[in-house]
Amino acid sequence: MQWLAEHLWVVWMALAALLGVTELLTLDFTLLMLATGALAGGLVALVLPGVLWAQIAVAVVVAIAMLGLLRPTLLRKVRALPGYRSSVDKMIGSPGVAITEITPGSTGEVKVAGEVWSARSVEGTIPSGTEIEVYRIDGAIAIVYPRNLALP
Repeated sequence: MQWLAEHLWVVWMALAALLGVTELLTLDFTLLMLATGALAGGLVALVLPGVLWAQIAVAVVVAIAMLGLLRPTLLRKVRALPGYRSSVDKMIGSPGVAITEITPGSTGEVKVAGEVWSARSVEGTIPSGTEIEVYRIDGAIAIVYPRNLALP
């Protein structure tokens, strides 16, 4: 225990490494920002080995600053890269089935990739049970058309 108290920086670095490796599973930049905070806490532990409150305070401040300032910028840049498609964009062209009757004026429901979505038709009425394809996404509503017909 005495060694651990004197070498708390090792714990901070291990935490930073664990968070950094776990970030590879999420690719959301959240855990990476927390790892940066842990790294900062570890650096403070090297300089001020006995001052735990300062280590924690620096780790928290750095993590919050990274989450609030750097993460949004990184996400914006990644999403602006050529070829990036969000999961909603990937739904366009996906097949599904109408669960209820769908019209252009009122929303019905469709099942696409195992998920139930509110839907409107591009044109005309789509009866329940008809195979559909997603034309576009408008907010939280899928705009669909019958899969066996040409797009109007």
